[in-house]
Amino acid sequence: MPHILHIDASARPGIAGTDNHGSHSRHLTDQFAKQWQLRRPQDMITYRDIGQHPPSFLNHDWIASAFTPGEQRAPWMKDALAESDQLVDELIAADVVVIGTPFYNFGMPAALKAWIDQVVRPGRTVDIDESNPTDPYVPKLSDRPRHAVVLTARGGIGFDLGGKMAHINHLEPNLATALAFIGITQIHYIAIEGQEVGGEVLAKSVADAISKVERLVDELQVMTWRDTQISEPA
Repeated sequence: MPHILHIDASARPGIAGTDNHGSHSRHLTDQFAKQWQLRRPQDMITYRDIGQHPPSFLNHDWIASAFTPGEQRAPWMKDALAESDQLVDELIAADVVVIGTPFYNFGMPAALKAWIDQVVRPGRTVDIDESNPTDPYVPKLSDRPRHAVVLTARGGIGFDLGGKMAHINHLEPNLATALAFIGITQIHYIAIEGQEVGGEVLAKSVADAISKVERLVDELQVMTWRDTQISEPA
């Protein structure tokens, strides 16, 4: 059965429309998870709130450990990678990765960047083929179909592809590059815009995004069910 990894990256702990100063990106991921479980309650959802509990930043010990072959690692190296191993295990297990993130200063929050840095791991999510120096990177998560759903909330308007402000949107392109690097290339985007404008503009954007989330859940449940049937042995 499909396995969902639900990640929230907003610094705001609450949900917009329910809690004071709540998060619009959390509103979208909450709707996604509820709609998924309403229709497929048997599927597993793993939840990680990196907005309230950010992953550690990379340091010297992490780098030294990650680039040392597993059989050569000292005990302290295994400890240095313990958090990363847990995050990578969650990602590898997932068929659908749902990332709720705000748009902070033209890009992703530091907590989400820290998560990306923890899960892009040599030997775990990407291999390095030293015999091919011009294109040495081999994504390991292309072993089966996986989807990423990026649910975003933005203060301004026009940051979608083709919009007037798209040229300074470095969130979705950055995420797409990082996820494709490890083998996740089926990426779906839904955004709420106009938080700074408010009023009818924001209300319409929220309503449109919620409708898109509901349709996307329908589509992904069909696709992931089919994918799991193909990948499971007869």
